[in-house]
Amino acid sequence: MKHLLILIVAVALYLHFYPNKEVTQFYNEQKQVLLDGFAKFSDTKVRLKADKIYLDLVPELAAFSEAEVARLKEITSSRENVKTFYFTICKTEKRDVDFHINNEKKVCSTISRYANML
Repeated sequence: MKHLLILIVAVALYLHFYPNKEVTQFYNEQKQVLLDGFAKFSDTKVRLKADKIYLDLVPELAAFSEAEVARLKEITSSRENVKTFYFTICKTEKRDVDFHINNEKKVCSTISRYANML
């Protein structure tokens, strides 16, 4: 055990004083994967339930077509889908061709109310 610790310290010192570009890049990528995994596993922040968007829009679904309702259900199936839709459609000039412009604005305004919880 003592020899293993000495080996780890020696490798760390070597990489600190003689950095290798490929090893450093590999180390940073693996560290980021590990940190993302821990962040996802130990997420303690209050988060948005994806179906909350759909439930808020239920009174207005009469103005939506069947295809738009299906697309809305697809978007609200997970928090990641809501987040992706919000940042790719609502926060940009890009349009979602599945929604009428007014219905897209309704969806985006509903999501923006909960944007801090994404």
